[in-house]
Amino acid sequence: MPQAPCSALRTETLTTGDDFRAAAELYTRVFGYERPEFSLNPNLLSALARNGGSAVGVRGAGGELIGFAYGFAGRDDRGRDFHYSQAAVVDAAHQGEGIGRMLKERQREVALGWGHRTMRWTFDPVLSRNAHFNFSSLGADGIGFVRDYYGRPGTDRIVVEWTLTDRADPVADLRRAAAPALGRSDWGRVSRGTVTRPDGTVQDAAWLAMPAFSLALSDDEEERASHDLLRLHVRDALEALLAEGRVLVACTRVDASTSAYLAVDAAALRAPNASRTPANDQEVTA
Repeated sequence: MPQAPCSALRTETLTTGDDFRAAAELYTRVFGYERPEFSLNPNLLSALARNGGSAVGVRGAGGELIGFAYGFAGRDDRGRDFHYSQAAVVDAAHQGEGIGRMLKERQREVALGWGHRTMRWTFDPVLSRNAHFNFSSLGADGIGFVRDYYGRPGTDRIVVEWTLTDRADPVADLRRAAAPALGRSDWGRVSRGTVTRPDGTVQDAAWLAMPAFSLALSDDEEERASHDLLRLHVRDALEALLAEGRVLVACTRVDASTSAYLAVDAAALRAPNASRTPANDQEVTA
């Protein structure tokens, strides 16, 4: 079970050159980047923080930076403004301690201070643990999917949107809905059915089965081909579901090997329902 945040931990907005250098170092170390083009420029963080963006951190009991997130002001092609969170990272020794939520909540405060009412970010669709945090725990929604988001193969991303001002979650019950009995043979496939909501209404539902664990890099040619094929199936399934006017609202563990996304009609987000009561699950998001 994820732990509750330790009382000795504290969140803050990063402001000094030393803060930004420490954040850039943590970012590089957590993601394991070695190529210089994937590093993070401390000067960029300073500029973002001063001009509509965010650079926030969590410090451990000894004052060391153990979590970091940054973002900037964004606008989509329909003219909708939002705060875009580019990355949130947590030191490997402190994952599962509630730091992911602390970072997102601090980013939320900064974004609201700049006048934003929603926040967006992206994540790899096959990282179901991150999906659970984003949807089932935090209460955000998957509103889009982009192939090769970073212009490179293998960088497909789900686009997440989190409402910052409305603390009522119209699909809180759906986020807790039990997934059907799915297994390895269902990975990358969509299963359709219904979910009965507390008021007795029947909600159309589509479940997309996924691995419940991160797919490890492998030198085995057959295993790599299997992983690539899964990603292609997931890509096609997500594009089809979103084209139907659906949003992703949950990612639920079925068993030790399988999790499942829940996609429902976007109209469900506009219906009044229970208050948001997120869980404490924590993951790194990017």
